[in-house]
Amino acid sequence: MYKIFIKRIIDILISIVGVIILSPIFLIVTVLLFFANNGKPFFTQNRPGKKGKIFKIIKFKTMNDSLDDKGNLLLDEERLTKIGAFIRKTSLDEIPQLLNVLIGDMSLIGPRPLLPEYLLTYSEEQKRRHNVRPGITGLAQVKGRNQMKFSERLLNDIYYVDNISLALDIKIILLTFKSILFKSSSIVNGQTVDEVDDIGLSRNLSSNHFKQKKDEY
Repeated sequence: MYKIFIKRIIDILISIVGVIILSPIFLIVTVLLFFANNGKPFFTQNRPGKKGKIFKIIKFKTMNDSLDDKGNLLLDEERLTKIGAFIRKTSLDEIPQLLNVLIGDMSLIGPRPLLPEYLLTYSEEQKRRHNVRPGITGLAQVKGRNQMKFSERLLNDIYYVDNISLALDIKIILLTFKSILFKSSSIVNGQTVDEVDDIGLSRNLSSNHFKQKKDEY
């Protein structure tokens, strides 16, 4: 009952309340990033959702699109603006995803949505992470995402899929707030090429490909 019906109702109610309460912050951040990123306060990117259906995830854009002399994007640290660094550090860049939750693409809690390219790498067991809606936060994120191998993160995703409950969701929410408030390194955006190789991603997807895709993981 919770997994099929109640969880979705909670997602909608909390997202509506969150959008209302956070609307002043949403507006301020949008204006600041509009000027910092040359009129581009938002970042959208294709991600696979429930059953692998592709949707566009919405985030605040924390890096600008500055190019080098050859027309290539500069390194992340060179494109990360001061306001962008603050927004990312405080996880404010995730706020727009409440809109993804409202329209049904995401849940508040679930496996984090990765890039579509990862779909080619999953085993049949790992594919089960897409049996539920992806989340803004999830079990792998609060259990030390940047300290685990990528395959271990996927195991946490599968565990969540198999054990969804109100108690587990509450625990993840509390640990998420703890990570943000105490500046824990548990919640991190992005994956490196080495982490991708841990689940056997074809090396045909080059390092440059992921550097370009990495922009706003």
